[in-house]
Amino acid sequence: MEHRCENCIIRQFNSLRALNKDELKKVSDSKISKIIKKGDALFTEGQKLDGVFCVRNGVSKLSKLSSNGKEQIVKLTNRGEIMGQRSVIAEDFTNLSATAISEMEVCFIPKETISNILNTNPYFSLEVLRHLAHDLKEADDVIVNMSQKTVKQRLAEAFIYLKNNYGEDVNGFLSLTLSRDDYANIVGAATESLIRMISEFKKKGLIKTDGKKIGIVQDCTLQELADGF
Repeated sequence: MEHRCENCIIRQFNSLRALNKDELKKVSDSKISKIIKKGDALFTEGQKLDGVFCVRNGVSKLSKLSSNGKEQIVKLTNRGEIMGQRSVIAEDFTNLSATAISEMEVCFIPKETISNILNTNPYFSLEVLRHLAHDLKEADDVIVNMSQKTVKQRLAEAFIYLKNNYGEDVNGFLSLTLSRDDYANIVGAATESLIRMISEFKKKGLIKTDGKKIGIVQDCTLQELADGF
């Protein structure tokens, strides 16, 4: 089913809300709707993008490879976010890779369409700047977390973040199921160490597990651990 930007509620969550009706029509006429399967890449690090991706549904991980080939997950993107703005506006190669961790529905908007509106609509330019500034703030927070918090603190924080942002299923497990490798790449630990920490959390009664699924049992205690108490 083809979605028109003019009727799409998703744009209220991103910089596209600053567009007028004519601009929305131009975006809608030029965009391409895509279904991205779980595990597939939207783009890879070092790629030259010829447009941006607006996320209608689903979740992806933004990650970077270190010099030794280890993946570090920098951020999880949500419904409503636009990916690739920095690269397209700066006419630069992508600094991160984006991979779907659930099936995604995205709209690809060509670079030419975005550039034309940036040059003619100052409100849109300001919205884009605000979102880029927000991304920069999030990157600063990641750096502080990685340098000042222990791996256990970061893991506790990751569980709380996933519950608050993606919710739980009817059985009390986190709705977004990540692999143990993904958890390790979020908190910056070896997978073996991560698995031991999950077992430790479970023995202490902080969480419960069922295969890949993880559920939070003691919210307050987990929050205290994340805060360093």
